[in-house]
Amino acid sequence: MRGWLPVFKKEMRLYFGSPVAYAVATFFLFIAAFFFAPSFIQYADVSMRSAMQPQMGQSLNATENILRPLTYNMAVVLLFFIPMLTMRLFAEEKRSGTMELLLTYPLRDGEVLAGKFLAALALYAGILALTLSYPITVAWFTRIEWGAVLTGYLGLLLVGAAFLSIGLFVSSTTENQIVAGFGTFGGLLTLWLLGWFADSAQGALRTVIQQAAIIEHMESFAKGVLDTKDLVYYLSVTAFALFLTLRSLESKRWRG
Repeated sequence: MRGWLPVFKKEMRLYFGSPVAYAVATFFLFIAAFFFAPSFIQYADVSMRSAMQPQMGQSLNATENILRPLTYNMAVVLLFFIPMLTMRLFAEEKRSGTMELLLTYPLRDGEVLAGKFLAALALYAGILALTLSYPITVAWFTRIEWGAVLTGYLGLLLVGAAFLSIGLFVSSTTENQIVAGFGTFGGLLTLWLLGWFADSAQGALRTVIQQAAIIEHMESFAKGVLDTKDLVYYLSVTAFALFLTLRSLESKRWRG
């Protein structure tokens, strides 16, 4: 059995053995529905009016008017929900004293990290899959561009993986779950707000800030555009944050 698998199973049991998974899934779906319902109702209203005034229906596009804003809004919501999934992963182990026991197992630090990261990613992917009920609902009534929708969901999966890796790193540096949660939120919010700060910068500095801002890369996915630089960005952020987490775990092992 691969070393990461027992850690993965343990974390999944902890998620579903407590209210965490159910609470996060419920609130995430509720807030996503809060963004989805007004757009869907407005689209339905305009569609009925266009039956009597055809010129109104020329600009109707369900993907553009309903699902694209929903994708972008769900990405914003992740700023608040990802810290809930990651804050306990290492911080709770340290607080309860089980971190030392975990590091004495015949497992490499990378396997421990992989198990915890993949468990959080699996839970997030499962919650994200539940939101597919929204585009399916729209598709029941009108035609949608599934390619653009799935590209948006790929972006949500990638930005979620990047957020999770950052949350893991923050959690590995503290014993307090609350500190880990707020620290993760602060770090993610900073990366998100970089796009706004870019508007006041000039020249090369503006380009650097724009490329570092998470919001700039999510916009392309929300529009249904699959760009290599956006894929590389999210994968690089994920890999770098996991690398820092691994270094943090190794320093903990050497310090004893």
